[in-house]
Amino acid sequence: MSARKDRRDLRKETMWRELVRQQVRSGETVREFCRQKRLSEASFYAWRRELKLRRQESEPRRAAEPLPRPTFVPVALADPPATAAIEQLQLVRGALLATRPVAASQQLGRIVP
Repeated sequence: MSARKDRRDLRKETMWRELVRQQVRSGETVREFCRQKRLSEASFYAWRRELKLRRQESEPRRAAEPLPRPTFVPVALADPPATAAIEQLQLVRGALLATRPVAASQQLGRIVP
């Protein structure tokens, strides 16, 4: 479809844009929506993909922002209580480091330079 940009049918494009919006708002599956509207499921998916490509082509390109450099902070571990069986340390993005308290400072020293 996008290979024929010069021959775009704006009525058809407008119709499919509205159908895609209706399907999203309906909360129905594409299959059920197409069955009720007597549409070809393959055509629906093809037009949805094509409309997405057209929207991306028309949007101005932005330069990708560089990712921020990771920041490391010093961590001081206190001596574990005698009754503690497992020491847990919450890391970035939810990762959890669980270790025996006696070895926690030694292991952390090997993991975090």
